[in-house]
Amino acid sequence: MIDTPKEPGKFLSGSNQLGVRQYNERLILRLIRRAGSMPKAEIARITTLSAQTVTMIVNHLLQEKLLCKQPRRREAGKVGQPAVPIALNPDGAFSIGIKIGRRGLEVLLIDLVGRVRKRRAHRYDYPIPKKVFSMIHEDIDWLTQESRILHRRRLWGIGVVAPFFLSNWPREIHAPEKVLSSWNSINIRERVAADQSVPVWFANDATAACVADLGLGVGTQFDHSLHIFVGTFVGGGVVLNGTLYTGAHDNAGAIGSLPIPSHYSQDPTDAGTKPVQLIHCASRYLLEENLAIAGFDPDAIVPKSRTKAPEPIPDEASKIVEGWIGKAADSLAIAIQATAAVIDIQGVIIDGSLPVSVVERLTLLTDAALSAGDLRGLHRPTLMAGRVGNEARALGGAMLPFYWSFAPDRAVLMKTGGPGRA
Repeated sequence: MIDTPKEPGKFLSGSNQLGVRQYNERLILRLIRRAGSMPKAEIARITTLSAQTVTMIVNHLLQEKLLCKQPRRREAGKVGQPAVPIALNPDGAFSIGIKIGRRGLEVLLIDLVGRVRKRRAHRYDYPIPKKVFSMIHEDIDWLTQESRILHRRRLWGIGVVAPFFLSNWPREIHAPEKVLSSWNSINIRERVAADQSVPVWFANDATAACVADLGLGVGTQFDHSLHIFVGTFVGGGVVLNGTLYTGAHDNAGAIGSLPIPSHYSQDPTDAGTKPVQLIHCASRYLLEENLAIAGFDPDAIVPKSRTKAPEPIPDEASKIVEGWIGKAADSLAIAIQATAAVIDIQGVIIDGSLPVSVVERLTLLTDAALSAGDLRGLHRPTLMAGRVGNEARALGGAMLPFYWSFAPDRAVLMKTGGPGRA
């Protein structure tokens, strides 16, 4: 399920100095997470650490129950004693993820390998702060009380994710402006952390989806990439040098605000020649409104959960979906080209709260639209369909404590909203 890392490079090199033992521990944990499992000799080869250093660190992490040994396996073409693969211990640590969305709330508990142990989900028309925080605290209590496997010493933290500008675009989600504007005076991280004894992280929801893909999806194939997530509104995340990049204001990858020619808009209220934001061209809310106007249930035609099989789609609904995909793909291609011109990315991962078939079709048509554009002077990025889906944001939130702990450069990841940040 986890992609095998690339050959050793400047982003995976370790150090044999004793003063950086914690750095090397995080490096090895990160490497094993990406690979799934790996013998100590392979860890030493990729990190360039000495065999003695790797053995000392791995033994320490085994004692801490963060790692576990797997059955011996013989490497191809080698003779002698088979190697013992080392893997993450699923019960070694746990984390809680909370996703506050414009249409719903998700709270889940994951183990160290990213497997969801328990979850709860709530739907609403728009987020009312008092109700949202009440549900969050009730769900955290439920997760910790009902999970006998969960010990406070093994709970590394809580990751909360939400759109940074939750009060914006009230018209698009048909919400009272006064209710949404009340979020402007709320420090979400502090509100959740008020009665918790573990660290609480906070990050933008699309950035969190990028974190989930880095740990569980296809994102590890690129050192420099753009992650696009099509939720109620489209958003994104940026990876540079194999590490999440959040920018000066923790808002890197906010592609939903990119200007797009107005004729690409799918919002009927847009008119004129003034550019519109990508949000009005490639967001799920537009597809939902078009389906609802035609008399269809959007959740039945394009379910958000990938565990729910889509129902047979009538021809009329299929035309609406295909029309939305086509226009969204054209506008996403413009956004990708603009991003490639600034960052020089290797790849783009497109995912969202959509069925697998829709994500794959959207990726295919975006790829075609990108090829049809004028790419002179640019290196064309590779496009790939994401595989995490609707849970990516809540999963990414839950993975923030793990990701922060695994990242060799912790100073960089403090910018993802670690303890003490809003």
